[in-house]
Amino acid sequence: MHRLWLLLGALCGLGAVALSAWAAHAAPARLDARALLALDNGIRLQGWHALALVGAALWAERRGGLLPHLAAAGFALGLLLFCGGVYASALAGLSLGPVAPIGGITLMAAWGMLAASAVVPR
Repeated sequence: MHRLWLLLGALCGLGAVALSAWAAHAAPARLDARALLALDNGIRLQGWHALALVGAALWAERRGGLLPHLAAAGFALGLLLFCGGVYASALAGLSLGPVAPIGGITLMAAWGMLAASAVVPR
């Protein structure tokens, strides 16, 4: 299972770099300042949490047990919800309701599970 988390983390990192390049070169001609700021925030959070997902994958392989896998799943789901909600709003002006805040809460829960996996015995 840790290989799936590693793959997803790497793909999210790849996507963050690609989106960052697009945001720097093409997006300013298409988006207003507010949308560019939201896009930048989404990309930054995607990049950081891609690394967190990779770290959780490596920790899941090394430590084993359920908590690192739950943390990795939380990072993957949180990335999808948070960044998806931010990108929908910034790029299409589409509001997905509470999707982004739920994604943010999911990311925070994933950090909590990752922390717990460091101190709770398997």
